[in-house]
Amino acid sequence: MASFESDRYDNSPVDPSAGELSPQLAGFRQLVLERGRELYRDLPWRRSRDPYEVWISEVMLQQTQVSRVDGRWQRWIERFPSVSALAAAEAAEVLDEWQGLGYNRRAMSVWRAAQQVMEQGAVMPSEVGELVKLPGIGPATAAGIRAFAFNLPSVYLETNVRTVFLHELFPEVEGVPDKELLPLVEACCPRDSHDPADDPRSWYFSLLDYGAWLKRSVPNPSRRSAGHTRQSRFEGSHRQKRAMVVRALLARGKEGVTAEDLERELTAFELGAGREAVSLEDTRALLDELASEGFCTLSGNAWSI
Repeated sequence: MASFESDRYDNSPVDPSAGELSPQLAGFRQLVLERGRELYRDLPWRRSRDPYEVWISEVMLQQTQVSRVDGRWQRWIERFPSVSALAAAEAAEVLDEWQGLGYNRRAMSVWRAAQQVMEQGAVMPSEVGELVKLPGIGPATAAGIRAFAFNLPSVYLETNVRTVFLHELFPEVEGVPDKELLPLVEACCPRDSHDPADDPRSWYFSLLDYGAWLKRSVPNPSRRSAGHTRQSRFEGSHRQKRAMVVRALLARGKEGVTAEDLERELTAFELGAGREAVSLEDTRALLDELASEGFCTLSGNAWSI
């Protein structure tokens, strides 16, 4: 593979006299495109330019390994093949299909966003400003939709992209803030969508694939980002208890479940794992929290989705 030598970047992404990328960034782009061709991953969602299908893949891939998404994305698209199909589904159906992907809030967000899209004319927007108005879509997800569905220039800064920029342009530099990376990401994204070897889609695919390779091959450069935080432990966490409550509610269906029954289930699991029992007060607090986010409702003394 080719190599790219760099000192800390000089904060001059564009040569003002020529209106072009600096020689350093031009060399960086050439390297990334070469690596991208060598390391390209033929992932199923990359074969689609449907904005809805791209959107679902982007949300699923947030904090979830590609190997877990491959298969689940196809199943989701088969069950909810369009924005309208997703918007018309019940919350319980959406949450049921999402199980195993983690962070159930993402499922609720895409469901609500689909309903909002339908209310606004049933067309996914292509502009970042409009996309980020939809529930659960932040700047990175919006940029991914814009690049991969519409092949339009975007500032797509996610973990693999960040990894490449840090590795190549900020070697051994600690605490690099995203505000230093964002102008570089923007400057490097091609404006021309007519060259399939170097358009926004192929450029970001190259960054993603090279970044994924780097994370397997060298000490993860993204840890040198100023915003890097280690993911909190899942076992025994509040997040795990929330997920268990959601699964229990889905298992009971419309008949629901009482807080007392949920307390017994949670306590049995925690004691079996060598942890402390869960109180009825804590169980009710979990249910109230989930209810405030639209996950469940109370009817009589039974909770259900």
